[in-house]
Amino acid sequence: MIVDDEAAIADLVTIYLKNEGYQVFTCYNAGEALSCVERESISLAILDVMLPDMDGFTLCQRIRENHLFPIIMLTARGEDMDKITGLTLGADDYITKPFNPLELTARVRTQLRRYIRYNTAVPGQEQTEKDIRGLHMDRDAHHCSINGQEIVLTPIEFNILWYLCEHQGSVVSSEELFEAVWGEKYLDNNNTVMAHIARIREKLKEPARRPKYVKTVWGVGYTIE
Repeated sequence: MIVDDEAAIADLVTIYLKNEGYQVFTCYNAGEALSCVERESISLAILDVMLPDMDGFTLCQRIRENHLFPIIMLTARGEDMDKITGLTLGADDYITKPFNPLELTARVRTQLRRYIRYNTAVPGQEQTEKDIRGLHMDRDAHHCSINGQEIVLTPIEFNILWYLCEHQGSVVSSEELFEAVWGEKYLDNNNTVMAHIARIREKLKEPARRPKYVKTVWGVGYTIE
């Protein structure tokens, strides 16, 4: 689903994605998008930040109340706070305008590949699980809980937390986390990991000063002890 009130952009992206074989639902405002999400089986959404009836951040929040499919935000060039806000509210990726439609198509493929990989259990395959002081993660079932209470994570959030659990006791840098989870080269000014860590802590109900699970080692990275 592509949501953008600029018809020229929305229609161009629709053409490129259809040429890749995707079924595309094109919406020009948030109201149409919310109706589409409830009516159709959506696997990924591309949301513009500036919409006429509701900003893209609020739309992202509304979608995240009931859906976990990947969300890519379209932001204005150089608006770092837009990127951080979108990621904190549950978006999985962002791309700045103006953008190359081929790059956006590649990001769609990447996000869908991760989503399918981490949300499809393989019958007959032994499940891979982690248990750390009440934090339980089941990678094959894409399930996370604390003391039996389910924690709903997006695919990106789940992958970050899983990677930290896999490296329990070690400090993982932002660069390593980004390149392992996103599969792209890390840039020094990239705040993506920080925004996602903040969102994960919020969902785990971690106290800011003394988190039980995901801890910051200042100047080095993140760890689960």
